[in-house]
Amino acid sequence: MSSFRKIFGLIAFLCLMSAAPVLANEPLPTSTEKGNFDVKSFILEHVGDSYTWHITKWGDREISLPLPVIVYSSTSGWHVFLSSAFQGGASHDGLRIADNGKYKGKIVEKDVHGNEVRLIDLSITKVVFALLFNSLLLIIIIMTVARSYKKDNFESKKGFIGFMELFIMNINDDVIKPGIGKDYKRFAPYLLTVFFFVFINNLMGLIPIFPGGANVTGNIAITFVLAIITFLIVNFSGSKEYWKEVFWPEVPLWLKAPIPIMPVIEIVGVFTKPFALMIRLFANMIAGHSIVLGLTCLIFVTVSMGQAMNTSMTVLSVIMTLFINIVELLVAYIQAYIFTMLSAVFIGLARVEPHRIHKEIKE
Repeated sequence: MSSFRKIFGLIAFLCLMSAAPVLANEPLPTSTEKGNFDVKSFILEHVGDSYTWHITKWGDREISLPLPVIVYSSTSGWHVFLSSAFQGGASHDGLRIADNGKYKGKIVEKDVHGNEVRLIDLSITKVVFALLFNSLLLIIIIMTVARSYKKDNFESKKGFIGFMELFIMNINDDVIKPGIGKDYKRFAPYLLTVFFFVFINNLMGLIPIFPGGANVTGNIAITFVLAIITFLIVNFSGSKEYWKEVFWPEVPLWLKAPIPIMPVIEIVGVFTKPFALMIRLFANMIAGHSIVLGLTCLIFVTVSMGQAMNTSMTVLSVIMTLFINIVELLVAYIQAYIFTMLSAVFIGLARVEPHRIHKEIKE
């Protein structure tokens, strides 16, 4: 019970801290003081990616972590330096971060005609850094659990190790096994990895202080790669019966020839499944971050409305932000659970056996 109180207290503390603007991952616009707060720009900058990780602001001094910039230009070759070279909107080696236009927020250079062009960008941005850090953290946690079980001859554990065992067995026995079927062990390592990868990135995104707060799973590039991996596993492990149902399903002949109505629908379904995985995770996580930021912005939007209004809205903002953060803790688990469950179901559908085998089993 005491451990539960400590965990709950830590969660509540972190949720309360997220309402403090001083700990936001992006600095507040200077227009805040004038009561002309741009909520849209603030939210988009916060949930987006950047070349510098803003940590906090101490008086007039901004504390941030410069990240490595690695870009290739067809005219000037490779450039490797820290993003602090762009501080204050400065240029470096003819490169700069565009502040407007279609390349806004990206590193560009001017060609011989004076037009801004994108470069091949391999920089370690905020999302990339958070992705690497969270992945390393996940590896350390799992390896610690595995080493502990191996050391004690796989005996049952208590505390955090026992909690992880319960967590892993729950996903394996209640999600992966029923979703795939008899050969679930082949796909369990991947699905368990996906679950914990999404879950830990979701959790780290809710922590408002460095190295948390990055919107990793709310970045469509991340969810796109996860969906592509699931797509490849589903289709490369698909049985003959699965592909038969795609190209020649058991429906009336007039639905298959001369116009292949059902095969076209089935082929479209092959691609809409991973697309749904990608959009579901991306949309839910970015929406959660945006709601929290929107509620926090109530404090600054009401600055020009008088002290009474601003004070009351500040109290309401903190309460609502705390509530939404607690809800987001549940969402962090649910989204990881759903992504894993749907992936398991899609793999299980691709492993379908011939109908004659099912008839023999029933008889």
